[in-house]
Amino acid sequence: FMQIQRGLIIYVCFFKGASEEITSKMVNTLLNVKLSEIEGGKYVSILDLPGDILIIPQATLGGKIKGRGMQYHSNIEKDIGLALYSQFVVQCERELAANAKCFEAGVILRHGTYGNRQVLTVDTNGPFTHMIEF
Repeated sequence: FMQIQRGLIIYVCFFKGASEEITSKMVNTLLNVKLSEIEGGKYVSILDLPGDILIIPQATLGGKIKGRGMQYHSNIEKDIGLALYSQFVVQCERELAANAKCFEAGVILRHGTYGNRQVLTVDTNGPFTHMIEF
């Protein structure tokens, strides 16, 4: 059972053709984009909040409807996806550890296991969901 407090949930799906270069761009963008609302209606990044992070591997994001079913032909091969996901998680952990504000606040990063079914319960004051493609 993993739990985070106020923060950000990141669902990750890699498409065919994704390479190691994309993970750095993803980490930089996702940790610095201003999505977290603070008092006065201003938005700050998860690093500036600072807030916890939950990373969920979510291959179903790569699905396309075909007839009355779903196909996942756009998704990356499982072994390459696992390597990219692991790299993404490690890079996020490094960024949080290097950020004084996050370190002092005791920010937590949790992540799901790639290739396994994820059971998730979310208590949110949203919904506030964005799909960001790289």
